[in-house]
Amino acid sequence: MRILAIDTALDACSVCIATDLSDDLLAEESMTLARGHAEALLPMLERVMARVDGGFESLDRVAVTVGPGSYTGLRVGLSAARAVGLATGVPVVGVTTLSALLAPLLATNGDGLIAAAIDARHGSVYFQAMNMAEGIVVPPSLVRLEEAADLVGRDTITLVGSGAPALSSLLKARGIAATIHDAGPPQIAWIASLGLLADPAQALARPLYLRGPDASPQDHARLARR
Repeated sequence: MRILAIDTALDACSVCIATDLSDDLLAEESMTLARGHAEALLPMLERVMARVDGGFESLDRVAVTVGPGSYTGLRVGLSAARAVGLATGVPVVGVTTLSALLAPLLATNGDGLIAAAIDARHGSVYFQAMNMAEGIVVPPSLVRLEEAADLVGRDTITLVGSGAPALSSLLKARGIAATIHDAGPPQIAWIASLGLLADPAQALARPLYLRGPDASPQDHARLARR
Protein backbone atom coordinates (compact mmCIF):
# COMPACT_ATOMS: atom_id res chain seq x y z
CA MET A 1 0.00 0.00 0.00
CA ARG A 2 1.28 3.47 -0.91
CA ILE A 3 0.22 6.42 1.23
CA LEU A 4 0.55 10.18 0.96
CA ALA A 5 0.87 11.89 4.36
CA ILE A 6 0.23 15.61 4.93
CA ASP A 7 0.84 17.67 8.07
CA THR A 8 0.03 21.36 8.46
CA ALA A 9 -1.43 21.28 11.97
CA LEU A 10 1.39 22.95 13.91
CA ASP A 11 4.64 24.81 13.16
CA ALA A 12 5.59 22.71 10.15
CA CYS A 13 4.45 22.01 6.62
CA SER A 14 5.34 18.42 5.72
CA VAL A 15 4.55 15.91 3.00
CA CYS A 16 5.79 12.37 2.43
CA ILE A 17 5.03 9.22 0.48
CA ALA A 18 5.51 5.87 2.19
CA THR A 19 4.61 2.22 1.70
CA ASP A 20 3.83 -0.68 4.00
CA LEU A 21 6.72 -2.64 2.47
CA SER A 22 9.58 -0.57 3.87
CA ASP A 23 10.40 1.88 6.66
CA ASP A 24 12.18 4.08 4.10
CA LEU A 25 10.16 6.95 2.67
CA LEU A 26 9.80 7.13 -1.11
CA ALA A 27 9.84 10.93 -1.00
CA GLU A 28 9.68 13.61 1.68
CA GLU A 29 9.82 17.36 2.17
CA SER A 30 9.31 19.45 5.29
CA MET A 31 9.85 23.00 6.46
CA THR A 32 9.39 24.81 9.74
CA LEU A 33 6.55 27.25 9.25
CA ALA A 34 4.51 29.18 11.80
CA ARG A 35 2.17 30.54 9.13
CA GLY A 36 1.78 30.51 5.35
CA HIS A 37 0.86 26.82 5.09
CA ALA A 38 -1.64 27.53 2.31
CA GLU A 39 1.04 29.05 0.09
CA ALA A 40 3.65 26.38 0.87
CA LEU A 41 1.65 23.15 0.78
CA LEU A 42 0.50 22.80 -2.83
CA PRO A 43 3.92 23.50 -4.42
CA MET A 44 5.49 21.11 -1.88
CA LEU A 45 2.89 18.47 -2.70
CA GLU A 46 3.61 18.77 -6.42
CA ARG A 47 7.37 18.47 -5.88
CA VAL A 48 7.06 15.39 -3.69
CA MET A 49 4.62 13.62 -6.01
CA ALA A 50 6.90 14.33 -8.98
CA ARG A 51 9.63 12.22 -7.34
CA VAL A 52 7.69 8.95 -7.39
CA ASP A 53 6.66 6.75 -10.29
CA GLY A 54 2.98 6.87 -11.11
CA GLY A 55 2.29 10.18 -9.39
CA PHE A 56 -1.09 10.66 -7.76
CA GLU A 57 -2.56 7.67 -9.57
CA SER A 58 -0.20 5.36 -7.67
CA LEU A 59 -1.67 6.26 -4.28
CA ASP A 60 -3.79 3.86 -2.24
CA ARG A 61 -4.50 6.14 0.70
CA VAL A 62 -4.04 9.67 2.06
CA ALA A 63 -3.34 10.52 5.72
CA VAL A 64 -3.64 13.99 7.22
CA THR A 65 -3.24 15.45 10.70
CA VAL A 66 -6.62 16.48 12.09
CA GLY A 67 -5.54 18.34 15.24
CA PRO A 68 -5.45 19.65 17.77
CA GLY A 69 -3.58 22.53 16.20
CA SER A 70 -3.94 25.76 14.28
CA TYR A 71 -7.40 26.41 12.82
CA THR A 72 -5.95 27.74 9.59
CA GLY A 73 -3.29 25.06 9.31
CA LEU A 74 -5.78 22.26 9.86
CA ARG A 75 -8.15 23.59 7.22
CA VAL A 76 -5.32 23.82 4.69
CA GLY A 77 -4.16 20.25 5.23
CA LEU A 78 -7.63 18.75 5.37
CA SER A 79 -8.74 20.55 2.22
CA ALA A 80 -5.70 19.34 0.28
CA ALA A 81 -6.06 15.76 1.54
CA ARG A 82 -9.74 15.62 0.70
CA ALA A 83 -9.09 17.06 -2.75
CA VAL A 84 -6.46 14.39 -3.48
CA GLY A 85 -8.75 11.67 -2.14
CA LEU A 86 -11.67 12.89 -4.26
CA ALA A 87 -9.56 13.19 -7.42
CA THR A 88 -7.94 9.75 -7.04
CA GLY A 89 -10.81 7.86 -5.43
CA VAL A 90 -8.72 6.68 -2.47
CA PRO A 91 -9.69 6.84 1.22
CA VAL A 92 -8.50 9.72 3.40
CA VAL A 93 -7.74 8.96 7.05
CA GLY A 94 -7.15 11.34 9.94
CA VAL A 95 -4.27 11.13 12.41
CA THR A 96 -4.28 13.24 15.57
CA THR A 97 -1.21 15.32 16.30
CA LEU A 98 -1.08 13.92 19.83
CA SER A 99 -0.99 10.33 18.54
CA ALA A 100 1.70 11.22 16.01
CA LEU A 101 3.82 12.80 18.75
CA LEU A 102 3.42 9.78 21.03
CA ALA A 103 4.12 7.15 18.37
CA PRO A 104 7.96 7.31 18.55
CA LEU A 105 7.82 7.05 22.34
CA LEU A 106 5.56 4.00 22.15
CA ALA A 107 8.04 2.38 19.82
CA THR A 108 11.00 2.92 22.15
CA ASN A 109 9.56 3.19 25.70
CA GLY A 110 8.51 -0.16 27.07
CA ASP A 111 7.70 1.13 30.55
CA GLY A 112 6.71 4.33 32.24
CA LEU A 113 4.28 7.13 31.59
CA ILE A 114 4.56 9.09 28.35
CA ALA A 115 2.67 12.23 27.41
CA ALA A 116 2.26 14.64 24.53
CA ALA A 117 1.78 18.30 25.40
CA ILE A 118 1.16 20.90 22.71
CA ASP A 119 1.31 24.59 23.64
CA ALA A 120 -2.25 25.93 23.42
CA ARG A 121 -1.29 29.41 24.68
CA HIS A 122 -2.71 31.26 27.69
CA GLY A 123 -1.08 28.76 30.08
CA SER A 124 -2.84 25.75 28.59
CA VAL A 125 -1.77 22.64 26.68
CA TYR A 126 -3.38 20.03 24.51
CA PHE A 127 -2.53 16.94 26.50
CA GLN A 128 -2.63 13.15 26.24
CA ALA A 129 -0.90 10.58 28.46
CA MET A 130 -0.54 6.83 28.24
CA ASN A 131 1.56 3.83 29.17
CA MET A 132 1.97 0.33 27.77
CA ALA A 133 0.26 -1.35 30.73
CA GLU A 134 -2.95 0.72 30.86
CA GLY A 135 -3.12 2.27 27.41
CA ILE A 136 -4.58 5.78 27.42
CA VAL A 137 -4.36 7.24 30.94
CA VAL A 138 -5.48 10.76 29.98
CA PRO A 139 -7.50 11.13 26.75
CA PRO A 140 -6.91 14.08 24.40
CA SER A 141 -7.79 17.15 26.46
CA LEU A 142 -7.32 20.90 26.69
CA VAL A 143 -6.09 21.63 30.22
CA ARG A 144 -4.18 24.22 32.18
CA LEU A 145 -0.52 23.40 32.78
CA GLU A 146 -1.21 22.95 36.49
CA GLU A 147 -4.01 20.51 35.74
CA ALA A 148 -1.76 18.53 33.39
CA ALA A 149 0.80 18.30 36.19
CA ASP A 150 -1.91 17.12 38.59
CA LEU A 151 -2.98 14.43 36.11
CA VAL A 152 0.58 13.14 35.92
CA GLY A 153 0.64 12.61 39.70
CA ARG A 154 3.99 11.46 41.04
CA ASP A 155 4.97 9.24 38.10
CA THR A 156 8.24 9.60 36.26
CA ILE A 157 7.29 10.80 32.80
CA THR A 158 8.71 11.31 29.32
CA LEU A 159 7.28 14.31 27.46
CA VAL A 160 7.05 15.30 23.83
CA GLY A 161 5.63 18.32 22.01
CA SER A 162 5.88 22.10 22.10
CA GLY A 163 4.33 22.27 25.56
CA ALA A 164 6.86 19.83 27.00
CA PRO A 165 9.42 22.41 28.27
CA ALA A 166 6.87 24.38 30.31
CA LEU A 167 5.26 21.24 31.71
CA SER A 168 8.65 19.71 32.49
CA SER A 169 9.68 22.80 34.47
CA LEU A 170 6.48 22.70 36.48
CA LEU A 171 6.83 18.97 37.22
CA LYS A 172 10.47 19.32 38.25
CA ALA A 173 9.49 22.13 40.63
CA ARG A 174 7.19 19.59 42.26
CA GLY A 175 10.00 17.07 42.53
CA ILE A 176 8.77 14.85 39.70
CA ALA A 177 11.30 13.43 37.22
CA ALA A 178 10.39 14.60 33.71
CA THR A 179 12.39 13.98 30.56
CA ILE A 180 11.81 15.82 27.27
CA HIS A 181 12.15 13.51 24.27
CA ASP A 182 11.35 16.08 21.58
CA ALA A 183 9.74 19.53 21.67
CA GLY A 184 9.13 19.80 17.92
CA PRO A 185 6.10 19.01 15.74
CA PRO A 186 5.23 15.41 14.73
CA GLN A 187 7.51 13.58 12.32
CA ILE A 188 5.81 13.08 8.97
CA ALA A 189 7.05 9.47 8.74
CA TRP A 190 5.08 8.57 11.87
CA ILE A 191 1.95 10.22 10.47
CA ALA A 192 2.33 8.00 7.41
CA SER A 193 2.86 4.90 9.59
CA LEU A 194 -0.23 5.60 11.67
CA GLY A 195 -2.18 6.31 8.50
CA LEU A 196 -1.24 2.92 7.09
CA LEU A 197 -2.57 1.22 10.22
CA ALA A 198 -5.75 3.28 10.50
CA ASP A 199 -9.24 2.00 9.72
CA PRO A 200 -10.79 4.41 7.19
CA ALA A 201 -14.22 3.76 8.72
CA GLN A 202 -13.03 4.93 12.15
CA ALA A 203 -10.15 7.39 11.57
CA LEU A 204 -12.17 10.06 9.81
CA ALA A 205 -10.57 13.14 8.28
CA ARG A 206 -12.44 15.58 10.50
CA PRO A 207 -10.85 18.37 12.56
CA LEU A 208 -10.19 17.75 16.26
CA TYR A 209 -10.07 21.24 17.75
CA LEU A 210 -10.65 20.61 21.52
CA ARG A 211 -11.29 24.34 21.96
CA GLY A 212 -13.50 27.02 20.46
CA PRO A 213 -12.16 29.91 18.38
CA ASP A 214 -10.34 32.70 20.22
CA ALA A 215 -12.34 35.35 18.35
CA SER A 216 -16.10 35.76 18.71
CA PRO A 217 -18.57 38.15 17.06
CA GLN A 218 -19.44 41.34 18.96
CA ASP A 219 -23.17 41.68 19.56
CA HIS A 220 -23.07 45.46 19.49
CA ALA A 221 -21.45 45.43 16.04
CA ARG A 222 -24.05 43.27 14.37
CA LEU A 223 -26.28 44.77 11.71
CA ALA A 224 -29.99 44.60 12.36
CA ARG A 225 -31.82 42.11 10.16
CA ARG A 226 -34.63 43.37 7.97
